[in-house]
Amino acid sequence: MENARLSTEQELEAALASIRAAPRDAGVVELIVRRPDRGEREVLAQATLDPALGLVGDNWHARPARGRADGSPDLERQITVMGARAVAAVAGDRARWPLAGDQLYVDLDLGRENLPAGTELVVGTAVIAVSAAPHPGCDKFTARFGSAAARWVNTPAGRALNLRGINARIVTGGVVRPGDAIRKR
Repeated sequence: MENARLSTEQELEAALASIRAAPRDAGVVELIVRRPDRGEREVLAQATLDPALGLVGDNWHARPARGRADGSPDLERQITVMGARAVAAVAGDRARWPLAGDQLYVDLDLGRENLPAGTELVVGTAVIAVSAAPHPGCDKFTARFGSAAARWVNTPAGRALNLRGINARIVTGGVVRPGDAIRKR
């Protein structure tokens, strides 16, 4: 899987039309991934979102946030959400989506104009709030999907559309499953 073909700049640019056509108000959860430890990924049929623990069984709550003197995790980065159309463009095969490192992959317009910070989303029986904390592509993202993908998600258009995804915090705990709706509250 590591030797998968990387998307070209032309392929990524061509994907923008589909990404811009994502549903604006209500979409669907396509995939849920738990990260029990660094570099580990588990695709889930169901996940519990907890305001104190994040996605239950994920390592978010055990990782100290960068720049936090007390070593506590960052509530503004409790849940990471990536657009299914964007991850499909960079990862190709659905089996490679978890390599992006996000927890929820959804078919919904994640752009800043559509989902400004503070927007609440009902996902399954939980409620999450979009954070102002940016979610840029990192070195691991570049290593897995290539420099063209990293540049693409960080272009002005890529940032406006939040192609790399968004951060969120859990407002109300609940259960989420692939196929569940995700909608603006």
